[in-house]
Amino acid sequence: MSARLVADPVLTLDTLRDLVALAVYAPSSHNTQPWRFRLAPASIDLLADRTRALPVNDPFDRELVISCGAALMALRVAAAAKGLAADVRLLPDPADHDVLARVVVGRGVVEPGLADLAAHLLARCTYRKAFDPQAVPDETMAALGAAAALEGGDLRVLDGDQRKLAGELVAEGDHHLWNDPRWRRELAMWMHPRRDGDGLAVPALAAPVAQAVVRTFDMGDGLAAKDQQLLLGSPSLTVLATEEDDPRAWLHAGQALQRALLEGCRRGLQASYLNQPIEVPALRQRLREALGTPGHPQVLLRWGHPAGPVAPTPRRPIDAVIESAVA
Repeated sequence: MSARLVADPVLTLDTLRDLVALAVYAPSSHNTQPWRFRLAPASIDLLADRTRALPVNDPFDRELVISCGAALMALRVAAAAKGLAADVRLLPDPADHDVLARVVVGRGVVEPGLADLAAHLLARCTYRKAFDPQAVPDETMAALGAAAALEGGDLRVLDGDQRKLAGELVAEGDHHLWNDPRWRRELAMWMHPRRDGDGLAVPALAAPVAQAVVRTFDMGDGLAAKDQQLLLGSPSLTVLATEEDDPRAWLHAGQALQRALLEGCRRGLQASYLNQPIEVPALRQRLREALGTPGHPQVLLRWGHPAGPVAPTPRRPIDAVIESAVA
């Protein structure tokens, strides 16, 4: 983080809004965008929007907080691109667990290495298709690992038996999750037409049918095979882990995730998530044991060069995520 700084009295509300407008392009589980931003004259509070939680898929709000951590990283990158320092305090209010971070922006020491990532905030996307088969150089993956480490994350490349086991765990996770009617109903609730600005975008005319199919049918068998094939065919596979497994660690995981994603995008890569083994506690423990480390797996990512363009994920209007603004 940057050195302590004094709030800049000439920092405008429009500047803070510009930072938030880029922060919202962070990734989030089911594209729920579970964040709010409270603006003050020279600071931004990042708050968890628990009305957008996934109680079945994410019962402890772990992925929700990781998503907010990614938005925090995007906010820091956006500030650096404007030549602004960002003094970040995590979990600043012990009496309010929804306030995940407070960011004071203004004159001061700009974090090195962040401004160059700003051009990729909008270009980064979740690439759900099969990647181009070209290999990802080892030095590129090492750079992504170094980026994650700067934020307290441990990004490990899986090879050989670890990769094979991860594929098996993804398939088991698909079977487990799709067999749960509550999980299918929750997933269906977040299948929205693109114009809604959030959720898993589906064509407007097809949305009601898609939701009904997901709610009604256990498609675990087919998706298990598809996801396993996607994983095994991906040029690189990683697990992002943290030493601890609590809200502060989840915020670090989100920042490490976003920094690695932006660094990957800068190098021509995109990524997508196969988090099924992490969302099922028993499978998460097996993945942890396979890593041979005391760290806690937080995100399972596949990486590669996109084989073609992909439509950007929709976002809600900026005014929908700003809780209050003090002039």
